[in-house]
Amino acid sequence: MSWPKILACGEILWDLFPEGPRLGGAPANFASQAARLGGVVTILSAVGQDARGDESLAILQRLGVDISLVQRNPDAPTGSVAVRLDSAGKPSFTIQAGSAWDRMHWTAELEARTAGVDAIYFGTLGQRGESSRATIRRALHLANQNDILRVLDVNLRNPFYDAGLIRESIALASILKLSDDELPQVAASCGIPSVLTAAETLQALRQSYGLDLVVMTRGAQGALLVSGEEIIDQPGIPTTVVDTVGAGDSFTASLTTGLLGGLSHSQILREACAAASAVCAQRGGIPDCSHPRTQGVFAN
Repeated sequence: MSWPKILACGEILWDLFPEGPRLGGAPANFASQAARLGGVVTILSAVGQDARGDESLAILQRLGVDISLVQRNPDAPTGSVAVRLDSAGKPSFTIQAGSAWDRMHWTAELEARTAGVDAIYFGTLGQRGESSRATIRRALHLANQNDILRVLDVNLRNPFYDAGLIRESIALASILKLSDDELPQVAASCGIPSVLTAAETLQALRQSYGLDLVVMTRGAQGALLVSGEEIIDQPGIPTTVVDTVGAGDSFTASLTTGLLGGLSHSQILREACAAASAVCAQRGGIPDCSHPRTQGVFAN
């Protein structure tokens, strides 16, 4: 079979939990999980010339992620985030300013590599820095010209977004994934009336921006998928929650590899919820857990 080629764009950073640091950042979480599911995954990011940068690259490489497009910056540190968890395991974040991942730049190699992938993943936080924003958007414009799947995981983090960034990012995507917590802000930014139901709001987003799919996660309640032909309501997969860090990233990794693998939307949504549930049962966004699909299609 042909293995799907995926480019993940954005931040590599360290989540600083009370009990110690763990590698994280939505694109790094996504890339690691997509590689587990059979994707040939390259990450576009930047880290510092420091010990955390060295360790980041070593871990990602060990997990099967291609790090050849990760840039090293001697003038900015590898990113970090202070993580606090509430009683339900839901995180809040304090994100370090002036990190290496804010300073990605365009290269001839990146241009050549972008044209050859099957999908590009990106978020809003990774566009915080002007240089990184310009680099990611240049890759997305090239992907659009080549009819490459463009997956946006909104990933809103205060104060690093505004309505303009949300609208511009959605306009660059072909697939939109967001959470129920993010839906009101996204809808308001896009001028969608608050009186609509969740499904109607997702459909309005899809139609307004010409998207192929819009998918909304709802924590323990599962997920909702809206396309031009159907609405699928997938219940959550029960689990014992340790923390929810990286659950959405794992969901999006499963969603992306499922779409590239030609699975039905109902199967894609079911497997994505199972992937997110598995991550919730372990600490951090890159846990040592398996996914049902690695025992099946992608294991052969």
